[in-house]
Amino acid sequence: MPDSSATRDAPRRWWILFAIAALSFLPALGFYYVGEEGVFPKSALEMWFHGEPVKRLLFGSDLQHTPLFAWLIIPPASVLGWDWVLPVTRAITIAATVLTGLVAAWLAQSLYRDPLFSAVTAAVYLTLADLFFYRGWLAYVDPLFGLLVFSALACLWVACERRSYRLLLLAVLALTAAFLAKALTAYVFYAGAVAVLLLQPAHRRFLLSLPALALHALAAALLLLWLGLVAPSRGQGGRMFSEILAKLAPENLADYALKLLGYPLETLLALAPAGILALWLLMRRRGDLGAGGDAHLRTAALIALAGYLPYWLAPHSNMRYLLPLYPFAGLIIARLLWLGGEGMLATTRKWLIGAIILKLLVVTVAFPLYQSRYRGENYLRTAETLIAVTRGHPLYTLNVSASGLSVAAYIDVARLPQPPLTFPPADLKDGFIIAYTPDPEIGEVAAQYRLGGNDLYLLCRGTACAAARKP
Repeated sequence: MPDSSATRDAPRRWWILFAIAALSFLPALGFYYVGEEGVFPKSALEMWFHGEPVKRLLFGSDLQHTPLFAWLIIPPASVLGWDWVLPVTRAITIAATVLTGLVAAWLAQSLYRDPLFSAVTAAVYLTLADLFFYRGWLAYVDPLFGLLVFSALACLWVACERRSYRLLLLAVLALTAAFLAKALTAYVFYAGAVAVLLLQPAHRRFLLSLPALALHALAAALLLLWLGLVAPSRGQGGRMFSEILAKLAPENLADYALKLLGYPLETLLALAPAGILALWLLMRRRGDLGAGGDAHLRTAALIALAGYLPYWLAPHSNMRYLLPLYPFAGLIIARLLWLGGEGMLATTRKWLIGAIILKLLVVTVAFPLYQSRYRGENYLRTAETLIAVTRGHPLYTLNVSASGLSVAAYIDVARLPQPPLTFPPADLKDGFIIAYTPDPEIGEVAAQYRLGGNDLYLLCRGTACAAARKP
């Protein structure tokens, strides 16, 4: 643990580091679509256009997904204009990422009562490589889901420490919001944390008290209320459960073995640079760190392990599913580095400053060049071309690839107040269809566009084909 001289390294310096790291996300607001980011902005636009308050729509179909993320997107996009829907969606994910760092600092302060350590925890969390360079700004629901799940677990843990039913109520509400943001897996993370906390007698007495049981009964009731009584969500629970089961079936044993071996390494790289520093420290000075005597560190590690094991052992999983655990990783890594002493903290700070400098180069130079020359800007230009080519004829899509979603999202916004793109009707006689591959049974190829490593095809039927041939 740092000696008294470490108090000169004021928390303010680490909070400045945290603030600069948070500001480094802002250039991402101006990026073109990346990956499957088109899903959430397009879905929110469709819900708004059709006046649908609950069903998550995409290409006119009910996704049977929960709508909280769309609820957050629609009001600001409606006020600012739907041209801003992608920056609005990214702003929500960035805000969720940064707020998670603040919740992590609150948890660290609640457990250890040290402002400097709380600031270190926040800075370490926010600069974890996978989050800092990529997933923390993408317009996906995962950062929001991570914020809500982690908030539920943090409130649960501190509620046990303080015997606070108010905090336990907040945990239940955050848990319910996490489900409404994404999936039933919120309850899996929560159940793992409860199981760990039940191992401690004082926490067990609190969690098994009548008020605590009543609050958890409320959590179950809110879930059942949504699944059973909110009419448009009927069948949603079965769909969510089937998605979980699908990830538990291995395609072949060789791929599964490679996944079991590779996932921990992928996780370590995702937690760089601080995670690699902590692992090096743990291997070099395991005997004199005193980590084994830190009860809170053990609890955090067990909660993280309980959440991590299902995704490690599942044949199909993705690093983005671990976002609710990244704050626990930040807390654990920060504590190990803290136990390494003042010199280790100084080294860590230098590495985090280096990560921030690298991030600024990526978001201001490298990634904009990539998007302008390979994949990104061409989505917008292709959308503009498709609108011009198909003007006066119905336009539909069958292309649900990442590039197809991005082009469709741009088309939807640009064509307002026309309806958003949907799948074509079975009896379509005349019109255009955006497709992933050429298919004579769907239509004649009218045009072909290269989008990075993929091709996008414009197919036509009826008089639309003659219009497409005109110079």
